[in-house]
Amino acid sequence: MRGLRAAQRPSRAPARGAAIAALVALAPLLPAAAVALDPHTVDAELPYLCALPSGEQPAKVRIRATLPDRVAVGEAVRPTGAGTTVELPAAAVADLTALKAATVGAETLLSVAAGQNGRTTEVTWAGTAQPVGVPAEGPLALTTTGDVPTLTTDSAGDLTLTAGKLALGLALSTADGAATTPASLSVTCVPAKEAEGRTVLATVPVGAGTPTGSPSSPAGPSASPSSGLPSAPSVPSASSGSSGSPLPSSPTGRPSGGGTSGAPQDPESPPEAAKGPRAVAENATGGPAGRRKAPPCVTEKPTSTSLSAYITGYSNVRKLNGASLIPVSCVQIEQGDPVIDFRPDGTIHLLQKSVGSLLYQGRKQSPPFTSTFLTFGFAPTTATLVLEQAGPMTVESDVLLVFPDNIAETYIRVPLVLRVLDVKVNGTRLDVGPNCRTVTPLASPEPNPAKYPGDHLVLLGKGQLLNGTDATGYVLTSGGPLTGEVTVPAFKGCGAGGENLDRLLTASISGPGNHIKQIQGQTCAVGVEVPTEGQCTKDRQPYVVPKPER
Repeated sequence: MRGLRAAQRPSRAPARGAAIAALVALAPLLPAAAVALDPHTVDAELPYLCALPSGEQPAKVRIRATLPDRVAVGEAVRPTGAGTTVELPAAAVADLTALKAATVGAETLLSVAAGQNGRTTEVTWAGTAQPVGVPAEGPLALTTTGDVPTLTTDSAGDLTLTAGKLALGLALSTADGAATTPASLSVTCVPAKEAEGRTVLATVPVGAGTPTGSPSSPAGPSASPSSGLPSAPSVPSASSGSSGSPLPSSPTGRPSGGGTSGAPQDPESPPEAAKGPRAVAENATGGPAGRRKAPPCVTEKPTSTSLSAYITGYSNVRKLNGASLIPVSCVQIEQGDPVIDFRPDGTIHLLQKSVGSLLYQGRKQSPPFTSTFLTFGFAPTTATLVLEQAGPMTVESDVLLVFPDNIAETYIRVPLVLRVLDVKVNGTRLDVGPNCRTVTPLASPEPNPAKYPGDHLVLLGKGQLLNGTDATGYVLTSGGPLTGEVTVPAFKGCGAGGENLDRLLTASISGPGNHIKQIQGQTCAVGVEVPTEGQCTKDRQPYVVPKPER
């Protein structure tokens, strides 16, 4: 099947806890405007209507992105610099202050319809924002940024991107850093009536048969596509392949809209029903957009039980009312022998204990990563960090065998020391020296301290394996979400030139109650003779690079 493809991250839908839920913002209703600022940049301001606990309110939403001026058939369309700004009016700010919210973090999910030749696919532009202070009165603007799907098409014709529903998650904290009650707000927002015909963000010519020039950004009703683009939000599932290869359709990547015109078709071209928007995985090796960026993950001396996978995620830093991105990291695992356990209560369990380690440039650690927070509520601080493995990683899986369902529970335990490489406060470098790190490893509540003493991180994943279907939740081989909570210990060795910064970093970062959500991708069975298609690259690295979720 041919046509437009959206390079979406892995298909697992984002799971949100109480801290971040989908809420759509509100702001003053203003006429929409979309203008091409230069040959590549689109800036659209649209009126939305948002449903809040206090009632329906107008919202002003600004959407920005940079697109290519035109592409050839099969060439990727990669939006860059994408951002969404939602301005909350005074009435919405009053709702936040009534909950005693002093800071608010934001996450946006914008549904974008990508249409070509009367057919569309829905993609989601996701973005996050660091917590900001809630003003005492007046409007509040929240600007989120993040990765957005890459599109590709093997059909000529204008590619049109149209804004649809918007969701915004607000995580609220009081002045002392505690969560408000409720801890988050949630609502849905749709384009207002005044935005009708103006929601087209850009039109990118594809192929030689389309007009030349920069992507247009219609500002009036006449620019609305004739096919009528739906705007329901969705997250397409990932498929693999190249721009010229047949691809299975995803649940949200099915062609929709008009059919054939009745004219005879070229026998060398696919039928009209086979053309249209398609979803492909950006992390598919050999695909038009290539895999998402990830560090090397090559297993040097694999065995028949060797696995490798990529992990990523977010960790809250409660003291700073923010979240730190856990970078895409390589983990290598040696599976243990499975054991059948017949319990006295008549249940049957499949037990397996495996060992693993992080790997980055030959060391057991994550890649360096940066996080930016407001320390002491006002000073923007950027830190470069590394997670260093300080002992063995264990993976314990327990699968309850109950036909037709199999319930899986997996604990991952690993001692990790947080090392600080560099700090900048308000743009000025703070010399922390070469040995700045936590005194002890990060510590999680341990359900079995007698068996697993000492400080270490504990992550729990739960999954279900229904016979004959794919696993849901977390299973070691297929991946999924793992969650946990960690205490960041005090710091030591921080400072240079006689200046001791241990207390400063400890006061800023250390403390309990930091929630972690880690996403593991599909594993690659490195040592098997013929790996399962879609699990390994040609050089036996993990095929799937997961996307972090909150």
